[in-house]
Amino acid sequence: MANFVLRFPTTFRSFSAAASASASSNGSPPGSRSNSESGGPVIVELPLDKIKRPLMRTRANDATKVKELMDSIQEIGLQVPIDVIEVDGAYYGFSGCHRYEAHQRLGLPTIRCKVRRGTKETLRHHLR
Repeated sequence: MANFVLRFPTTFRSFSAAASASASSNGSPPGSRSNSESGGPVIVELPLDKIKRPLMRTRANDATKVKELMDSIQEIGLQVPIDVIEVDGAYYGFSGCHRYEAHQRLGLPTIRCKVRRGTKETLRHHLR
């Protein structure tokens, strides 16, 4: 039988409770970034009106799912950021439609996004 050692982190990140819940869905200030030095995706709060949604949905979002997300976001904040591609300084969202609509309906100005940089070719690929 194998022996395993379970290790716990000795330090924890803390977030300021003083941040207004109306300013952000997760309590972090707009424009806060993480992992920016790695060159990979970064987590950032973006204004909803700065995210272009180029694919028009052929059907409406599930109203029940949006309502459940609204309740959850109000209670514990957004748990999973939406995926966004940045191309030449513009942001394009292709997923997270229910989370995006929940933020809109709650009147939140920003949403937490996982931003990846892409090229125009990457954008064209997503538009196919």
